[in-house]
Amino acid sequence: MSDSVQLHIKGMSCASCVGRIEKALKQVDGVSSASVNLANETATVSGTASVSALANAITNAGYQLKQRQQQYGVTGMTCASCAGRVEKALLKVQGVVNAQVNLATEQVSLTLLDALNTEQLQQALVGSGYTLVEKDQADNSAKTDTLPFYRQPWFPVLGSAVLTLPLILPMLGMLFGVDWMLPALWQWMLATPVQFYFGARFYKGGWSALKAGTGNMDLLVALGTSAAYSLSLYLWLTFDGQHGAAHLYFESSAAVLTLVILGKWLEHRAKRRTTDALRALENLKPTEARVKRDDTWQMVAAASIQSGEIVQVKPGERIAVDGEVLSGDSSVDEALISGESLPLHKSSGDKVVGGAINLDGVLELRATSVGAESTLAKIINLVEQAQGAKAPVQALVDKISAIFVPVVLLVALVTLLGWGFSTGNWAQGILNAVAVLVIACPCALGLATPAAIMAGTGTAARHGILVKDAIALEQATQIDYVVFDKTGTLTEGKPELVQFTAITGSETELLTLAVSLQQHSEHPLAKAVLVKAEQDNISAVDTRDFSVVAGKGVKAKVDGTQFMLGSSHWMRELGLELPVDLINAKGASVSWLAKAPADNPELKPEQKPELLGLLCFNDTLKPHAKKAVAQLQKQGIKVAMLTGDSKASAEGVAAELKLDNYQAEVLPADKASFIKQCQKDGHQVAMVGDGINDAPALAQADLGIAMATGTEIAVSAAAITLMRGEPALVGAALTIAGKTYRKIQQNLFWAFIFNTVGIPLAALGYLNPIIAGAAMASSSLIVVSNALLLQRWKMQE
Repeated sequence: MSDSVQLHIKGMSCASCVGRIEKALKQVDGVSSASVNLANETATVSGTASVSALANAITNAGYQLKQRQQQYGVTGMTCASCAGRVEKALLKVQGVVNAQVNLATEQVSLTLLDALNTEQLQQALVGSGYTLVEKDQADNSAKTDTLPFYRQPWFPVLGSAVLTLPLILPMLGMLFGVDWMLPALWQWMLATPVQFYFGARFYKGGWSALKAGTGNMDLLVALGTSAAYSLSLYLWLTFDGQHGAAHLYFESSAAVLTLVILGKWLEHRAKRRTTDALRALENLKPTEARVKRDDTWQMVAAASIQSGEIVQVKPGERIAVDGEVLSGDSSVDEALISGESLPLHKSSGDKVVGGAINLDGVLELRATSVGAESTLAKIINLVEQAQGAKAPVQALVDKISAIFVPVVLLVALVTLLGWGFSTGNWAQGILNAVAVLVIACPCALGLATPAAIMAGTGTAARHGILVKDAIALEQATQIDYVVFDKTGTLTEGKPELVQFTAITGSETELLTLAVSLQQHSEHPLAKAVLVKAEQDNISAVDTRDFSVVAGKGVKAKVDGTQFMLGSSHWMRELGLELPVDLINAKGASVSWLAKAPADNPELKPEQKPELLGLLCFNDTLKPHAKKAVAQLQKQGIKVAMLTGDSKASAEGVAAELKLDNYQAEVLPADKASFIKQCQKDGHQVAMVGDGINDAPALAQADLGIAMATGTEIAVSAAAITLMRGEPALVGAALTIAGKTYRKIQQNLFWAFIFNTVGIPLAALGYLNPIIAGAAMASSSLIVVSNALLLQRWKMQE
């Protein structure tokens, strides 16, 4: 950070907030002064502390910085140390809160305080050999169809292989006693283009690293192959012409370069496969759509469609926007968006999502969400965030990568001097040092984590499971207790009013008052009352002062009289004794209607309200709920249910599903308290919910899992989002997360084992440079290929 920086803060509401934030900022090392302005919600901080440190202090104090996310492509990176150096350079730019480089996608995700253009950010990378490019440009540069052959990614592989093969073949001939050795001049002529034309990329990258005072893979390869090439040149020029031909090593330098170039090309192809799921989602966006403008149907750019416009979709076309069907009937395939394998029938009044395929009928729909607000755009954004995020274990990898290249250079130097002074064979010492430099490439180390995350989160997305960040993957492996909300999660969330009994007055009056109180509510029970009233031709009357009592019910005034409709728990709080013997519907959710006394409209304790009647609702279990619970229990996970419904209703569901625990008549705050108690008992808890009242519990849980069929608040509070309201996806989400994290561990094991075993063998002379080059190239390929095995995972039916 420079001398002074201004931060925009969200969540401040009073003077005490100002004091807390100022205190938190002043405790950060390097801060000389900090002042907070409540009126414009800003903080001005002076000193040398990093913006990232200031952001962490504000977050820990319970507030948030106003930030924006931005992604760029990065060219010139070759290994984990490159990624770390790009991050470190960008974090020095004022206004950059966080920078995360993904070596596998060659992209950086930036968290910024203010809008920064590419030129401002590129200044931080001047002279380093790395270049920032706009994400769209990076995506376009990956398309090679229009490039001439000599710029195709495969050309360096083919060119270097053709020149290297004549150098390698004589080595095979020696196995059969045949002398195919080429003259020294021919060897030099074949090896030189490989070294300085096809290998030029390594010199450029290595030189950039040296100028920046660091090292990378390019530097190791350039030093190693240059040593072998120079040794061959020296031996050839100083050879006295006696005792046969000079023993040269041109084939070693050329073969190593060819193997490395081949490995990088194969690695690039494999890395492209890890982003297949994301590209498949991107390809769902149609470029054109048929829109009604000026009373005619016009083909327009899909990006230009405005909310509220009428869109026509013919059979076989992709739907361009989220919308509501106005007319038409058709089957719609949403498989790549929600993971739903069967087409869904859509007709007037139904919702459709952009990217789905209209199969057999013509649909006319009104656009409701377009651009960045569409479901598909949000899914793509979530997948990109997850694939660009770092798992906690990556912190260790970053620390090792920062010192890896200098340590390898030191080991190579010790190898050279050790062999030279102990045996006097400096040529062998150079070759062993070359083997050390070549096998120690840190590419596999940098790819181990991101390749697995990308493959795992991409596979999960294909099955309708969206993972918000890499931390969720690690958390999912430790879960031993899953807590479900009931309504809309384990049950269909479409209850029916099966009984309404009046205690005072008639049942018609009871239903009239109930529908009047519920006409402005979005609760599933309210919708059931509205449906029943419509069936019985009962209309609502006007109400005033309508309000929702969180977790309890609703209240409003009719003709100046206060009425309450809500749970048994609320009614008992109001001092009423409930005639539960009137309930005929077994296992039903029960709401009670009460009227406040005329002289006690504010419901003061001294005078109880009057009970007018009860309403009973039944909600059916989701088809696979029982199987989903059994699958979790089979994995050794305990399953509990929390609900605001009556004890009888909860008891019936718990018995049918064979749950380990349940609690009924629970308020939203009590759900979070229940989870907190489970955590105190030593459990790692996942909460599964879909409503506004589940948000506190989702935030409290070690892992929040939200149904996307629920509210936006629940989805934003969760680390994993299920695109279908299917309980079986919970077990699937934990399974794919666990498999992904295990792949990360396996990849890191392979990456470390290649170096911990290979470097000592090379230093002791047991590996020649060619074998070392093959081993180095294969290490990256093994890591990426192992990650790609996740794409074969299929959810159990």
